[in-house]
Amino acid sequence: MPSRDEIFEKVKTTLVDALGLDEDEVNGTSRLKADLGAESIDFLDIVFRLEKNFGIKIPRNELFPESLFTADSGFAENGRVTDKGIAELRTRLPHADKDTIEALAKDPRVENVEDLFTVNMVVNFLTAKLNG
Repeated sequence: MPSRDEIFEKVKTTLVDALGLDEDEVNGTSRLKADLGAESIDFLDIVFRLEKNFGIKIPRNELFPESLFTADSGFAENGRVTDKGIAELRTRLPHADKDTIEALAKDPRVENVEDLFTVNMVVNFLTAKLNG
């Protein structure tokens, strides 16, 4: 089993390649969209590259649950994540930073959900997945 540091380095390389970044731009707390400039289409490429680089399968919506906040999900209303949505994020994203989820609970604007998608979140996800 690879160590967390080894997983981080591989994730960093994956993001550098996928997003055309310099290595010094990527650290654990980097947010994929706000800090690294990832766009929606990039998330598909990142997942594909992670699958290839780690030799695993990542089911759709497992790492980045993009369809969580559809109009009929009940997880968001009027541009704000509902209490039900916060609970769902806690369940679906156990690898996300707990403090960021708590901050989202206090300021539940849907656009703040993107702050959960950090390099550390990806590393935590892969660490759990690879260590079974």
